[in-house]
Amino acid sequence: MAEVVEIKPENLVFSKPKLIKDNVMHYCPGCSHGTIHKLVAEVIEEMGMASKTIAVSPVGCSVFAYNYIDVDWIQAAHGRALAVATAAKRLNPGKLVITYQGDGDMSAIGTAETIHAAARGENVAVIYVNNAIYGMTGGQMAPTTLLGMKTATTPYGRDPHLNGYPYKIAEMMAHLDGVSFITRQSVHTPANVRKCKSAIRKAFENSMAGNGFSMVEVVATCNSGWKLSPVAANKWLAENMLPFYPLGDIKDLTKK
Repeated sequence: MAEVVEIKPENLVFSKPKLIKDNVMHYCPGCSHGTIHKLVAEVIEEMGMASKTIAVSPVGCSVFAYNYIDVDWIQAAHGRALAVATAAKRLNPGKLVITYQGDGDMSAIGTAETIHAAARGENVAVIYVNNAIYGMTGGQMAPTTLLGMKTATTPYGRDPHLNGYPYKIAEMMAHLDGVSFITRQSVHTPANVRKCKSAIRKAFENSMAGNGFSMVEVVATCNSGWKLSPVAANKWLAENMLPFYPLGDIKDLTKK
């Protein structure tokens, strides 16, 4: 019979992932990016892919991701991360190639690159951070901004007759034949953090297996842009974002 080892709190060692650099993060207190960075670094480390990862970050709050996660990074022009990632993966098929993008980047100026990379079934993995706002440039309305949501450019709330409707790029892309795995997660609770990490691991493994395009959308907070405290932002996300952006797998061909 196997020996039962009692795990005591004083014997547990909690530390940051080795791939997270010691640089002080520039993100606002309460921002979801820090948690997502940690998960990406943990998964790369646990997969033993630190020296075999090429990551691409474009313009936006994610632009300085290279300053925090110690892997090879390429900075792309605004919206062009998946075009750059396509070249990186095709030239280095044995590498794990990922992009780290926000909603203002990937589902706005980068829509064309996003859709066509998915349609081609490129073997890359995307981390897509959706906080329903342009966070870096002052909190303007993004394609993902909810109806009635106040931003710097919709001070009275998003009006569909004036500003159009928000759209869900994950559901749109799920119809493309080149897509093998799309899921939507969040990091606003400990349980959701664990689920998000599992989803990231699955996307990375799926990419390395050559199964096609994978994306993990992370519904995130922007408490500075939303003009809320970190605690209130998490509550607002649960009450307003998740009903419109429900969590869970949207497409998963790996189950077949």
